[in-house]
This record gives sequence, C-alpha cells and structure tokens, in this order.
Amino acid sequence: MKILYPGTFDPLTNGHLDLIERAEKIFGNLVVAVLENTSKTPTFNLQRRIIQIKNSLSHLPNIEVISYSGLTVDCANDLKANLILRGLRAMSDFEYELQIAHTNKSLNNDIETIFLSTNTNYSFLSSSLVKEVAKFGGEINHMVPASVERDLKEYFK
Repeated sequence: MKILYPGTFDPLTNGHLDLIERAEKIFGNLVVAVLENTSKTPTFNLQRRIIQIKNSLSHLPNIEVISYSGLTVDCANDLKANLILRGLRAMSDFEYELQIAHTNKSLNNDIETIFLSTNTNYSFLSSSLVKEVAKFGGEINHMVPASVERDLKEYFK
C-alpha cells in the first residue's frame, strides 16, 4: 500500500511532522508530495521546502519526499498510491477536506482519502499562523522543526 500526503508545506510545521510520524507507524511508508502551486506565492521556493522536509524527516527511513504540480489524484495515480492522507485540526477543516476528498473520488474512484486528527498539542497550528508569529519575532521553536525555524528567522530578518 502506498500512501500520499500532499500539501504546500510552506513551511512544514510540527503538526505536519506529527501526522507524518504517526502515518509512518501505521502504514510503514509514506510519500510526502510538495505541491508547486502556481496560483500562490510561497514564502520558500519548492526546493527549499523539500530540503526543510527532508532535514526534518531524516529519522524516518520509510518516507519519500517528492514535488508535484497539478491535481493530487493525478500525482497519486502516477505513484500508484492507494490512499491520500489528510490531517484535521478542527471541524472547519473537516468541511473543506471532505469536499476535496469527494472531488478527488469523483476524479479517480480507485483512490481513497483517509483523515488523521491532529494531536491536540498542534491543533492550533497552521503554516500561515507560524509565518505571522515569525514575522513579528515571536517564538516558534515549539511550532516548527529546527531547520524551518532557522529559515524563517533568516527570511524575516
């Protein structure tokens, strides 16, 4: 079974990391797919985000990190992934994520979406929140891996 965890990861948070670690324990392997979204201007370019993720996941040997553009179901299909993993922080996430899961299912009936709820310690985290705190010099070491913290501090210097 191949599991795909897609996202922009701009930047990777400890919430993302928690989901990746837990999914690896459950499924044994995982492909983290970093979206190159041409309609957004990310804080970090695609290569920097991939490096941040690989640095943060070096302790997990069964994780592959790739990039993709376009539809997530096409990426999953190309990789022969059976499942798409999505994280849920709050009820507001559920509505959006369910809509995406139904859309993906309508595009490719062979690919399922599974949801893992975020650890309560990270339920408040979002990449945009982390960037906002970093921008104003707030402490983010409990929100992101060390390499991401360094990059954010450098970026907002």
